[in-house]
Order: sequence, then C-alpha cells, then structure tokens
Amino acid sequence: MADVEQMTSPIMSPAVEKAGGEQGGTEQILGKANVSFSQAFPVKDDQLGPHLFKKLKLVGRGGVGKVYLVLLKDTELLYAMKVLSKEDMIARNKVARVMTEREIFATTNHPFIITMFASFQTTKKLHFIMEYAAGGEFFRVLQKQPGQRLSEDAARFYAAEVILALEYLHHLGFVYRDLKPENVLMRENGHIALTDFDLSKQATAVAPVVVQQQTSLLKMLKASFRKDRHALDNLDIVASEPVMAGDCNSFVGTEEYIAPEVVQGTSQTASVDWWTLGILIYEMIFGTTPFKGASQDATFASILKGVINFPADVSCSKEGKDIIKRLLTKDSTKRLGGAGQGSSEIIKHKWFAKLDFALLRNLEPPIRPVIHDPLDMSQYKALKDDKDDMIVTKEDAGVFSEFDVRKERGELL
Repeated sequence: MADVEQMTSPIMSPAVEKAGGEQGGTEQILGKANVSFSQAFPVKDDQLGPHLFKKLKLVGRGGVGKVYLVLLKDTELLYAMKVLSKEDMIARNKVARVMTEREIFATTNHPFIITMFASFQTTKKLHFIMEYAAGGEFFRVLQKQPGQRLSEDAARFYAAEVILALEYLHHLGFVYRDLKPENVLMRENGHIALTDFDLSKQATAVAPVVVQQQTSLLKMLKASFRKDRHALDNLDIVASEPVMAGDCNSFVGTEEYIAPEVVQGTSQTASVDWWTLGILIYEMIFGTTPFKGASQDATFASILKGVINFPADVSCSKEGKDIIKRLLTKDSTKRLGGAGQGSSEIIKHKWFAKLDFALLRNLEPPIRPVIHDPLDMSQYKALKDDKDDMIVTKEDAGVFSEFDVRKERGELL
C-alpha cells in the first residue's frame, strides 16, 4: 500500500520560489532549459510528494535509509532522493540527527555543499530532494586513480574546495564531524560538494568573531528570513570562525579520521574538522590514511601517540608535508586552524600560495568524470534494491512534526 502523504509546509529552495514567481512559471523554465541534471525544481509547495518522482536506480544505502536517482515526472530533470525510515530513525535514536541534517540543508547555500531543493514526509518515511551529483562518491574517484591517489596539485585543488565548504558551515555554527571521501560527491563538471550531515553538530559560539551582539549567526539568519528574505545580503560576516564549545563532545565519526580529542572524549571544537582535512589530504596524496592500525584499538592508539610517516616512494613537497603535520597536530589548540584561527590560517599556508580561492569555481577541475548520458550510473557502485514495509504509530510520527519547513533562501552563490 502506498504511503499516505502528510505535507505541511515543505522545504523548498529560493530557486524554486523564483521559478514559481517569474512570468511563465514551470513551462518557461522547462522550455528554456533542457536540463539533464539538478538545476531547476519547478514544483509548487502543495504538489510535493513521492508520486511526482520515478525511481530509476538505487545509488546509496545506509543504516536507516536509501538514496535513489529519480526523475521528476513529465520533465527531463534528475534528482537524488534520500528516503529515511521513520521507524528505524526512532528505533536507533537518530531523530535528532535527521532533524539537524534537515536544519543544515535548509540553512546552507554554498557551491561546495550539495543543494537540497525540498523535503517532505509521508506516513512512514522522510524524503530529501537534492541535486544529483553524477560524478559519484569521491571515494570511488580515488579508487580509480593509479595507486588510488592523486597528484599533489589535484589534492590541493580539492582540499581547497573542502576548506571553503567547512569554513561556511563553521560560520553558521555547525561542526561537520564526518569528513571522509565517501561523504564528498563529485558533480558532472568535476567540482566536489559535501553531503551527509547526520553526524554534524550545532555548537555554541564562545568567541564574538562572527557573532553580532552575542547572537549566533544561525539565529540571525532565521530572524532575517522571517522579516526579509533578502536581509542576508546586509549581514556583516567577517572572514573568521567562531570557537566552538558546549556539549559537542560525543563520540562520532569514521575511526581512521577521528581526531584525538574525540578518541579521548574531551571537549571538541571546529578544529576536529581541520584534523579530518589533514587526514583527507594525506589520503589523497599517499593513497591511505596515516594512522590505520590492525584493529580499532591499534588505530586509536596511533591517533593518540603515533608519528606521521611519509612514504618515500610518493612525491610530496615540503609544504605539503608541513600542512599535513600542522593539521594533524594532536593538541587541538596548536593545530593549524585551531584556537579560533579558523580557515584563514589554513588558506594562508604556503601550500596554497599559488591557488586563488576566489576563482575556484571558475577553474577547470583536475578530474572530470566520463559521463556518457544523464542516466550513466557508471560512477556509482551497483546496488540491488529491496522492498521494505515500515510501521510507524501516530505517537511516534509526532517527533517529525517539524521536518517539513520552507527553505527561505538557497540559490547557489
């Protein structure tokens, strides 16, 4: 039996709002843009529901949900639809995580973060409608390279795009906490974007570098959206980051990427993301992670006490080795980007001296995925879908009452 739709006020990006408000509406958009990938979303609020989408292929599977490549019916537009089981979310105590992920997707508007166009729920499931990144997981991109690694120049390029995405999240008061190649997607043009925010955490700002009148930027954004959807243009955002503290000390992440302070269970700051950046840069250049052990205990011991080794058979500049060492400093207060210095300190490192961060979006990426047509799924691992039938009581479903909200701003910068 099909799910019964329970739409209230779904999240929709401003690109959608703009589409509906312009003369010509849906027909105009579809007429002037024979788009194959996720570049427009001509659906009105009250029309949203799973019935609008045709599932083409399963492209991802997690513990509580799946991601499908879907076609918006009666169009040529492709999207990624993330479908989560309410029953599993409740049973595994992950309701707060999915609500945080929804909050981040509803708030973010950045070229190196996957765009969410809408979210809605049915009786049994939660749905995110997101842009489809045809290039697939960055993890598979790395696997296909000789030695499963990139040139140093390519690693620098992709590290820079990740830095800008993390910087933006930190500005909004979020710590990502789960950077790894599997959570980085490649678009069809070769640029990358972060996704999967279920392990992210909204932290407390304790330094007023991005905070005006001791009010978090995120709260200001929400207030501005309610009053004036264009008010964001007038916010004074300085090029620095808040120092994160508070209750952000839970044990999450992928073991080879976990920062020492996470292993120890001590207070975490935005610096945990800069540690994972160091691991990612090392893996891109050397084809493996630096602290991997024979067991989880061995890996954690290496993270806490181990020394970084640079394989002699792989070329890496002294600047490259230096930025890795400084990002992987075990004391988070002495780590590059730590102690409130943020992304600006990392961007100023000599390793990035010849790279203009402001022009990244306009530069030709080192890798451009070979995609023969919009339905070419060769960049994704082949997965077999299985049917499921979840049961969710009305009482349990109430915890998702705030899942459907309208996104006030979100067009790509």
